[in-house]
Amino acid sequence: MPYFSGPEMLLRIPALLIAITFHEYAHARVSYALGDPTPKWTGRLTLNPLAHLDPVGLLMLWLFKFGWARPVMIDPRYYSSKNGIVLTSLAGPMTNFLMAFITLVILKLNLFGGLLAAFLEVLFSYNLILAAFNLIPIAPLDGYKIVTGLLPWKMSNKLSFLETYGPFILILIVYFDVIDVVLDPLIYLFLRVLDRLSDIFLNL
Repeated sequence: MPYFSGPEMLLRIPALLIAITFHEYAHARVSYALGDPTPKWTGRLTLNPLAHLDPVGLLMLWLFKFGWARPVMIDPRYYSSKNGIVLTSLAGPMTNFLMAFITLVILKLNLFGGLLAAFLEVLFSYNLILAAFNLIPIAPLDGYKIVTGLLPWKMSNKLSFLETYGPFILILIVYFDVIDVVLDPLIYLFLRVLDRLSDIFLNL
């Protein structure tokens, strides 16, 4: 069912644009920094949301809080080590985690009220969800690439067949609400960590 919630529906649009754009830009920037020119050739080294958004995926995210952006094309052959895949894949979720941290600090400072405070809450929520969701180890999510990138080559090669079935598995577990079994504990863990880190930062 669509997730409607009055004025929050409008606040989701800029929050989504920011969270998704920085997520994809981080993938592109790290891959480029590791020697891969593909993100530059494909026009992904930009914070222009139009370069990263998939219209259908954005609509799904807006209505259902489940969707997708345009994946950043990379060429691992340019990396000097296998860790390049891990670093590039981590870049997106970790950027969302960092943005959630910054947003939470601003919220705790209680500098704003009204619509701006509500927007910051939505922005925090989307960055938190994107960080956690993308770390689930199911293809084509970043978590799958991180796990297979850390495994020995022979083992990761044996698991490569999951890339074909991953999207279908992901759709099924989302449709039948099984995703919450994995996602909710991860979101709760991230929330606890962010809460603790923001308290430490504000008390420095």
